[in-house]
Amino acid sequence: MGTRSAIGMLVCVVAPLAARLAYTQAPVSGLGRAPTAEELRAIDIEILPDGRGLPAGSGTAEQGKAIYASRCVTCHGATGREGPQDILVGGQGTLASSRPLKTVGSYWPYATTLWDYVNRAMPFDHPGTLPPDQVYAVTAYLLYLNAIVGERDAMTQTTLPLVKMPNRNGFVSDPRPDTSHATKLGGSGKSGRSGR
Repeated sequence: MGTRSAIGMLVCVVAPLAARLAYTQAPVSGLGRAPTAEELRAIDIEILPDGRGLPAGSGTAEQGKAIYASRCVTCHGATGREGPQDILVGGQGTLASSRPLKTVGSYWPYATTLWDYVNRAMPFDHPGTLPPDQVYAVTAYLLYLNAIVGERDAMTQTTLPLVKMPNRNGFVSDPRPDTSHATKLGGSGKSGRSGR
């Protein structure tokens, strides 16, 4: 191979690499803007297991029954056991069996997680449209159907974190180093594996 060919190959290899380095080091300016405080509040809807982040509001299973019937029954069935989507009720005592049924009542470790999920993702066809009182009421109704709270027990930002879910202690610590911050933020630092 001649000198010219070697130089040509070197240029073919080095030039794109140099261009890539120049691109990654070039300052980017004039793009976007810092979000406003109001915009940050609108997306800062994280609910921690200890209840931090829950908004004011209140709801009971009695109130949640009608909301469930009009907004949830199509996907989860009249009693939360029928589907066709996720089964929400039952399954207690099945996690260690050959056919575990993971439901709100048998698997989920925190009632606040239920509130958070309903608030963000339900109803499926119009996620995030339920006001806080309705989210508390539907949460209370699902907890009631799983025999975790009473029909008239008011779920609020104070009472919901106190609800002891049946599988609260069924999770094991997660040894990965990247999960340690979850504990500091009020999370469990625990994984979804369950020994029950």
